[in-house]
Amino acid sequence: MPSKKKGICAKTIITSHVNADYDAIAAMLAAQKLYEDALIIFPGSQEKNLRNFFINSMGYLFNMADPAAIDFSRTDTLVLVDTRQKNRLTGVKHLLEKKQLAVHVYDHHPPGPDDVTATMEVTRFYGATTTILCEILQEKNIVPTPEEATVMALGIYEDTGVFTYSSTTQADFVQAGYLLSCGASLNTIVSLVVREIKSEQVTWLNDLLNEMTVHRINGIDVHISAISSPSYITDLASIVQKIMRMENLDIYFGIVLMGNKIHIIARNRIPEVDVGRILSVFGGGGHAYAASAKVDDHTLPQVELMLIDQLKKETTQIQVAKSLMSSPAITIEPGAFCEKAGSIMTRYNINTLLVVNQEKKTYEGYITRQVVEKILFHKLKDRPVEEYMNSEATSVTSDADILEIEYKIIEEKQRIIPVIDNKEIKGVITRTDLLNYLVAHDKAIKNTDQLLFKKQGTKKRQVHNIMEQRLDAATLDLLKSIGAAGDELDLNLYVVGGFVRDLLLQRKVDDIDIVVEGDGIAFARHFGKKMNCRVNTHKKFGTAVIIFPNNVKVDVASARLEYYDFPAALPIVEKSSIKRDLARRDFTINTLALSLNPKTFGTMIDYFGASRDLKDKTIRTIHNLSFVEDPTRIFRAIKFANRFGFKIGKVTSNLIKNAIKVDCFKNLSGLRVLSELKQIFSEENPIPAIHTMASYGLEKVIHPQLDINSYTYQMFESANKTLAWHDLLYVDETYPRWSIYFMVLLNRCSFKECEQICQRLMVPPGERQLLLEKRYKAEKQLNFIESSHPLSRQQLYWALINFKTEFILYMMALAKNEAVRKAVSNFYTDYRHVKPLIRGRDLIRIGVAPGPSFTRIFNAVLNAKLNGGLATRKKEIAFAMEYARANGLI
Repeated sequence: MPSKKKGICAKTIITSHVNADYDAIAAMLAAQKLYEDALIIFPGSQEKNLRNFFINSMGYLFNMADPAAIDFSRTDTLVLVDTRQKNRLTGVKHLLEKKQLAVHVYDHHPPGPDDVTATMEVTRFYGATTTILCEILQEKNIVPTPEEATVMALGIYEDTGVFTYSSTTQADFVQAGYLLSCGASLNTIVSLVVREIKSEQVTWLNDLLNEMTVHRINGIDVHISAISSPSYITDLASIVQKIMRMENLDIYFGIVLMGNKIHIIARNRIPEVDVGRILSVFGGGGHAYAASAKVDDHTLPQVELMLIDQLKKETTQIQVAKSLMSSPAITIEPGAFCEKAGSIMTRYNINTLLVVNQEKKTYEGYITRQVVEKILFHKLKDRPVEEYMNSEATSVTSDADILEIEYKIIEEKQRIIPVIDNKEIKGVITRTDLLNYLVAHDKAIKNTDQLLFKKQGTKKRQVHNIMEQRLDAATLDLLKSIGAAGDELDLNLYVVGGFVRDLLLQRKVDDIDIVVEGDGIAFARHFGKKMNCRVNTHKKFGTAVIIFPNNVKVDVASARLEYYDFPAALPIVEKSSIKRDLARRDFTINTLALSLNPKTFGTMIDYFGASRDLKDKTIRTIHNLSFVEDPTRIFRAIKFANRFGFKIGKVTSNLIKNAIKVDCFKNLSGLRVLSELKQIFSEENPIPAIHTMASYGLEKVIHPQLDINSYTYQMFESANKTLAWHDLLYVDETYPRWSIYFMVLLNRCSFKECEQICQRLMVPPGERQLLLEKRYKAEKQLNFIESSHPLSRQQLYWALINFKTEFILYMMALAKNEAVRKAVSNFYTDYRHVKPLIRGRDLIRIGVAPGPSFTRIFNAVLNAKLNGGLATRKKEIAFAMEYARANGLI
């Protein structure tokens, strides 16, 4: 307990810095073990938890005295722990003026201009000062009691951020382990270091977040919050640390006015900034990664401006482009053949080649070895490089900082970045160059996702909550049971593609596609047997369909890679991993996978930047020969862009044009083109997609003479309005929606051209008849109706009754006369289902002999009903009897 008796003699005094933390307290206790007769002067702390712990819980361990009760005349040794700055001492400053005073310093902070001149100094750059003193205690075989070990361990745990700060060293782990062996209580440590945020602290945390501003200083983003509080904010340092973690910040300063003092708490995770040095100007101190200061007689804006000014002076400019780049840059002209690009890459043993227009001195893009090898494989060696290069390329200047380079290579997915000054290429920076820099500099990564991305080319994100919110209980249970079955066979299972894409886009999720890292057919049979389902298999492609008793279907496939023997060929399939399986897909937005195994259920895997492209609403292909290998992907790109309201990326658009230029469709089965056209024409509104198709000239793939002109678009718009009208009727009647748009597309073609189109697209016989003979009959009937308008109800009925729904809608779309269109629509909604109520047995009862007479009478009854008569069966029988007598049929 503190002594109140005046004139206590103390030859040795131990103290630490004002506003002491746990490391300072623990270091004083450890020093007391070295200097047994010393008195400890507690310098005070504004952290309530620490004061309570020190005074109420562990105070009995310290030989502590009040400075006012000490006779300093006989003091000959001053022991300073966790500091050596004069302006951070309290109660002992006058001692420093004493001659013959021995000053012993134990500290882990870097030196500063205001440091005390020490007689003996032990400085080691560990994560905590307590670690230094514990090493000395071990060397001297001085063993702490369990209570003392708890206090000392607490100091190490707190000052290393529970061993998470970048300043943590091996020695900190070693000494913490030693203290645990001495009986340190982890429960006590956790209760004090791991602090639950209190309700009033939530308010302060929100205030700091709301007032946060970012300042770009010498290429570094520095975040600063400045607030005032009428009351004292407890545990401000822990709130600042929590914000650092929540917001994934590199550097953060919390500036808070409390009473008449301004408190600054700083945290830092990058080597280019030393916050301890910066805050030393304000009378504070600390480490490069953590520091604090108190300022008097200044306003908040003044302190913030002073801080920014000091940051500009002290922050090291991160300009690494010059040191990272390789020089000279190896380049190729855009018009050079791809074969030459391959030769250059082989000659210089490089994987990426810059495409530069030497005449204009402009950087056009880059092409990779992987793309060139595929080009040569597909015998396209004489195509110019510019057709397959990545033109969405960017560059930096020689004074670029690491953040700019990191963003462009990682976030913008650049394989290589040229360093360009005044149109002159100085050199290149590759992804490997960046990775080597980050590893060498032990750079703090902003979050786990980026760490995974940099090391493995993937991002992971937990979306279990999204699944629970947007999937019905039956689907969610089904996915969980599939994952559990995967564990039974020790297989990794994923739901992939459109399911995940639509889940994130908040669209209706329909098809469930499962990919198995292993034997997909074996898994399907295992799961089918377990769930009493039917299973259909396709051994060639390693796929299966699980069909449940309620007809719900789940597609299962072995993770596989595909390659093509020649452009437009069907793929050859081999088993592979989930990454390679996703890499074979058409567009980045379809490369997402959700893990289904119980331990990782709901973890989304993104290897190819799909999340970014969903956010940017962009369709991007995965590799530059995608459309050459499978030209149907061109139609799918257009379909997805139309369906989701996305744009087609610049590089992807150029690749589409290049694929069409090399006639990639020449070897493509017409049936596959037809399938893609049907899907586009089945969309709710395919007209924007048709516009996009025409902008690429894709109508010529269907037929060289096919022309989509203003009249065609007018008819498409009319068809769209007609189908929208039909959809609003909620008629429970299926019809081939695609056929209406297809018939409009063929409307101005000659019969011969239509036959050639059907032959090119390998249209099946039934659909060929729909698009040819039946379409012509519908057009001819429409001409008759328009030329004969107005027609009676019964005339219109007999003109239209033999046409199916798709032809009625087609005629409505083509109708030039609005009155005719309305008449046809009235037929469809009001009286196409009108039929006589009487039957043959009724006619037999009234004496009509079976035969052609039945048809004559039924038609007469039907005509009378169409004219508004014969509302009941009784009236129909009376009419039939009168008609039969009048016509000699009875």
